Amino acid sequence: MSLILSVTIIVFIFVVIFQIAKASEYVSILKGEEASRQQNNKINGFLMVAFLVLGFVGIYVCNKAYYGKTQLAQGAASVQGEKVDEMLFITLIVTGIVFVITQFLLFWFAYKYQEDKNRKIFFFTHSTKLELLWTAIPAIALTILVVFGLRNWFFFTSEAPKNALVVEVTGKQFGWIFRYPGKDAVFGKKYYKNIDPATNSVGIVWDDNYSKDDILTEQTMYVVKGTPIKLILGSRDVIHDVGLTHFRLKMDAVPGIPTTMWFTPLYTTKEMREKTGNPNFSYEISCDQMCGNGHYSMKGIIEVVDQEEYDMWMAKQKPQYFTAFPEKDPTAVPVAAADTTAKASTAKM
Repeated sequence: MSLILSVTIIVFIFVVIFQIAKASEYVSILKGEEASRQQNNKINGFLMVAFLVLGFVGIYVCNKAYYGKTQLAQGAASVQGEKVDEMLFITLIVTGIVFVITQFLLFWFAYKYQEDKNRKIFFFTHSTKLELLWTAIPAIALTILVVFGLRNWFFFTSEAPKNALVVEVTGKQFGWIFRYPGKDAVFGKKYYKNIDPATNSVGIVWDDNYSKDDILTEQTMYVVKGTPIKLILGSRDVIHDVGLTHFRLKMDAVPGIPTTMWFTPLYTTKEMREKTGNPNFSYEISCDQMCGNGHYSMKGIIEVVDQEEYDMWMAKQKPQYFTAFPEKDPTAVPVAAADTTAKASTAKM
């Protein structure tokens, strides 16, 4: 029903526009082409001023209504993100001033310099000073904005602090795999031919001693508030893009070419829920690169916790090596012992 109503309204609008256009043609014939043109020119001049006023009012109303629903209103959740927001606000201020001035002049000139028989036209073919002015000022402004961007980019992609928590992020169709280096703080080697979706989703080389305590999780990544987090990004199939919207960061995850970036979280997930007033808030990791039919489902969660909670979570994790080789897990109950225990229990009954 709503679709039929929408189509009907659109058709009605086109019919009205068509009828107005036809009426305008008839009026021009009756009044004469020149008189009609002058009248239309005057009407268009007033409409330009009206459009200018309504446009600025619309911008204000939309900003008032929707700004609070954007993530800019929430603020960045990382130290690096605050720098991105600062850069964005500077860009908005500069471009906003230019936008207001140019739009005002554009529509005001259309009104002020409408057709007038008594006005003498001034014509000139070239002005070196004017061309230098409108070329140099935008060039300088854009150069300054680019310098801000490069400064932040080099900061995000520079070498992370030595105390950084290192997490390897691997994209796949269609999800995320997170690897932690374990107690030795060193990642084991990987080889793509070792990939086994069930027990070895990133292709860890088990012969490497450094790999025996590596921890794998999927879809949810745990990090610590106030601790630098270094992400080593990769992919096991196509190009993905790690998007950390709340932290204002993103970086491509490319097969065979590791990329890195780092950030420092400012708020835990619990603190962010209180700050936003949303009890269901969660930090998201999304794929910002079209990667296939299931691209829409590549949503992961980042749990930002304090150090104590992180240590408790990490203590519960089992190295992936023991998932691949459960018989080597020292905490597992041997099969023979389990059978003996079961038989003894049965005999007592």
